[in-house]
Amino acid sequence: MTTPQPTLDIHPPLPTPLGANAAEKIAAPMNRLLADVFALYVKTKNFHWHVSGPRFRECHLAFDEHADQIFAMVDPIAERVRKLGAPTLRSLGEIQALQRIADSDEAGLAAADMVRTLAHDNGQLAGTMREVHRVCDELGDVATASLLETWIDEAEGRLYVLSATLVGAPD
Repeated sequence: MTTPQPTLDIHPPLPTPLGANAAEKIAAPMNRLLADVFALYVKTKNFHWHVSGPRFRECHLAFDEHADQIFAMVDPIAERVRKLGAPTLRSLGEIQALQRIADSDEAGLAAADMVRTLAHDNGQLAGTMREVHRVCDELGDVATASLLETWIDEAEGRLYVLSATLVGAPD
């Protein structure tokens, strides 16, 4: 019989000048954002590994570059949540429960469909970040808002590249 392990928070919450109420109102959507970032990272790597066709090299390299950029957000998001004094995600189960970016298990997806899907998802991610930014503005969290501004710009950059790749592609 396996004994369940207690959940220990090794790093106790730190006090925040924003106050517990504001920190909680920001940490919750940041954790949902973190789940979406993980989901988009995995989807982007999936497409990187499985893309084929005439635009293979272009898409393969772009998807890999985009995945690296997306993954670079993970630690700063989680650490910002911790700085707010809140816990962050602990498992794949929590990611699955919170993510709003849909998984893609479909085999044989055409490269153009992959690009369309990632363009949609990056647009969705940028929209989510704008929503979190509004919460940060209302509560005076300039540090989180500043991080979000950079990531919004990056998501819109990925959206631009992906959308430009689709010009002239069949529907």
